[in-house]
Amino acid sequence: MRLNMALAGALVVGLALPAAAQTATTSYYVVQDVKTKKCTIMDKKPTTTEYTTIGDDGVVYKTRVEAETAMKTVKVCTTE
Repeated sequence: MRLNMALAGALVVGLALPAAAQTATTSYYVVQDVKTKKCTIMDKKPTTTEYTTIGDDGVVYKTRVEAETAMKTVKVCTTE
């Protein structure tokens, strides 16, 4: 009986872990500092007025590489 309970518990944990890992996705945003006009990448959506999200309706990128590639094509960001 204990073996059956242990196996059932292991099965539940084995099925639940991938689902939990999938919900923990990271989002990246290309943002522009209002004062300096320099763009950076943030992993959280800016909540202050110091930064403006760049892109159509605050585009969210799934990987940092996608955000870096998109930032290179944005015309409003200054380059130094």
